[in-house]
Amino acid sequence: NRPGNYFISYHGVITENSDVVLLDPPLVALDKDAPVPYAGEICGFHVHGLSAPFEAVVLNRTSGEGRLRARGPIDCERQREFTFIIQARDCGTGPEGHGEKRSHKAVVHVEVGDVNEFSPVFGQLEYHGSVTEGKVYDSILQVQASDQDCSPQYSQICNYQITSQDTAFAIDRNGNIRNTASLNFDKKSHYKIHVTAFDCGQKRAAQDAVVHIHVQPICKPGWQGWSKLIDYEPGTGSKLLFPKMHLETCVGWVSWIRTTVELETSGAGRGCDRQSHSERALQKLCGASSGSTDLLPAPSGVFNWTATLVADGGRDSDLSYRFDGRQAAKIPDWVVPQNLTDQFTITTWMKHGPSPGQRAEKETLLCNSDKTEMNRHHYSLYVHNCRLVFLLRTDYTQTDSFRPAEFHWKLEQICDKEWHYYVISVDFPVVTLYVDGVTYDPYLVTDDWPIHSSQIDLQLTVGACWQGGEVSKAKFTQYFRGSLSGLTIRSGKIASQKIISCLQTCKEGLDITSPESLRQRIKFHLNPAQSLVVMEGEDLEQMNAALRKVSYINSRQFPTKGARHLRISTAVQCFGEDVCISVPDIEAVVMVMQPSEPRIIITGAEHLTVPASNLALGLSLFRDLHIISTVTNTEKVKDMRVSALKEIAHNLDYCDIMVLGEELRAGLESLELHHSALLGKHLEYANSSTGMSIYGVDSISHYTEVIRQVRYQSRQAVDSVRTFRLTCSELNGRYTSDQYMLQVNILHGEEAFEHVNHAMAPPKYMQIIHPTVTESNSYSLGE
Repeated sequence: NRPGNYFISYHGVITENSDVVLLDPPLVALDKDAPVPYAGEICGFHVHGLSAPFEAVVLNRTSGEGRLRARGPIDCERQREFTFIIQARDCGTGPEGHGEKRSHKAVVHVEVGDVNEFSPVFGQLEYHGSVTEGKVYDSILQVQASDQDCSPQYSQICNYQITSQDTAFAIDRNGNIRNTASLNFDKKSHYKIHVTAFDCGQKRAAQDAVVHIHVQPICKPGWQGWSKLIDYEPGTGSKLLFPKMHLETCVGWVSWIRTTVELETSGAGRGCDRQSHSERALQKLCGASSGSTDLLPAPSGVFNWTATLVADGGRDSDLSYRFDGRQAAKIPDWVVPQNLTDQFTITTWMKHGPSPGQRAEKETLLCNSDKTEMNRHHYSLYVHNCRLVFLLRTDYTQTDSFRPAEFHWKLEQICDKEWHYYVISVDFPVVTLYVDGVTYDPYLVTDDWPIHSSQIDLQLTVGACWQGGEVSKAKFTQYFRGSLSGLTIRSGKIASQKIISCLQTCKEGLDITSPESLRQRIKFHLNPAQSLVVMEGEDLEQMNAALRKVSYINSRQFPTKGARHLRISTAVQCFGEDVCISVPDIEAVVMVMQPSEPRIIITGAEHLTVPASNLALGLSLFRDLHIISTVTNTEKVKDMRVSALKEIAHNLDYCDIMVLGEELRAGLESLELHHSALLGKHLEYANSSTGMSIYGVDSISHYTEVIRQVRYQSRQAVDSVRTFRLTCSELNGRYTSDQYMLQVNILHGEEAFEHVNHAMAPPKYMQIIHPTVTESNSYSLGE
């Protein structure tokens, strides 16, 4: 009999990477010849199918039990199931197996059990998505991962997770990423988040995916590509303000655009960066005739009446004085102009605000009143309730009838707390006011009787009026509250409007590079102060190109450092509409950097020895004088910053020669300077018992040439030593030289005779020892 199987089909399961197959039902074959030896025993199983990687072995020949196993590793990912035929055979008639018989064929179906050996893998390691600010999305983008395992349990992705902390995003089980809150482009324009995936066996992806979310701004009309802070290095000329700027309109074609660029410079100096030399020196530079008297000079030498006033602004600013209702200054009699006639001019810079109280008191800028006995104001300039008033009382010797006496102006500029330039031009009986170069006639003129002439001396004051009579104690009254700078008075009228414009012109402003290239396509206007540029045109790209040509320039050698504010306003029209979009104004700052400060150095002889008899003819004090100015230049050399001194050329505006110790004795001692020394130069000088001041805007070489000609004269020398100190200034005291000291040793009697014998050679005026590290520079004078 042939062997037989209990079942004609088997179902088996094998776990991948193992060789054991679990069959249902178990593999068993029986032979009806049992218990006949050999013929009734099962000797083997035969698997049909070359591709089936299985084999069956007999466990018990008598009972016919067998086991199915894999011949090698089974990989589910390569093949998930196998179907093949199996047959049993008996042992035949003897040990050699002759005459064996086989059973019927049975079908075996084996499924391969999966092992979770693979991690999920993302289709790409980086994903990019974008959102529009202010909008919440259901899905921004979808990430996808896959798994190479063969079974649904281990090959399917059951979950995604964002691993980044504190994000405004979430992800669902299908990999869809959404934002949980609206996003703001200005706050953050790019988000980077990490995402992982899990299969249904909770195996995590070996590598996270990186997701980039880009926030797109809502299209808002406005200027783009500009910087809020623009640094300006002094001495670099013109600098473009908006080289990459363009206007985003968010609409189609526009029909008309107007752009206004305004430069606000009120934080720099007197309203803007102007020449900060004295007003007197500027009038001369601008072409006005000489004869102006500076009533608020920098305190120095003989000009010392401003020393007690409060300077308004730092050392890097233009010189101005702040009056708070308690400061005033008396002008020395020798300074006061004595030749004022029916024609004279007063100029000043003034910054003034509203006065407290319902009925404010008069605030006096300038006043010429009786020094004693009486309290008459001969002329004065004052502010009263935001009105500027000029008082001028004529003398009875001129007329005995009512004459114009008070001239009133009411202007916004008087109380707007900004710097303005005022010129009072008197051509009696007409008085004209110029404010920032614009002419204003008085709105009110009142008449008064002339003043009786008297022998009473007058007192000229600044910042208040002097009340010398009709009170128990003379005092200042009608104090000014505000700031003043460059207050001058001069005989005669200022010649022209051109000179007035020169005096108040700014040395900084806006400029347009290559304006000729815009003239055909863009209409533009630049105001005289160069603080306002207005551009109009029909083409957007041409307007963008025009705005990129706007620049800032400061022509001062040593500009005032600090911020200059810019404001840009824009109006746009579309076709068929008056105004289609609103473009927000933008504000930027030009930061003028600190200029390299010059160091003014004075060198020369430090000691002179001279016989007293020689001083009657005059002694040249500074014939060996040298003045130079240097700045520190810092350059980058091989990644190192190297500083070096560089000599520069610039002007000076005054030099003071001060007498130290006792003042010069009137009639016996003096400092002398021949007027011929000033020919061809913008220089003047003032002399007193305390020293000499040489002033005016001129070159260092001209100052040196003039100072070398100053002589000390003594008709009766009693002192044995006289000491002089020389200092020089640029920009009205903003930069001051070191103090150069000179000691004159005066020899009397036998000392002088011995000195003369000792000094026979070299010739007169010459024994000069040049400076060394250990010795002072000196020379002796003898005959």
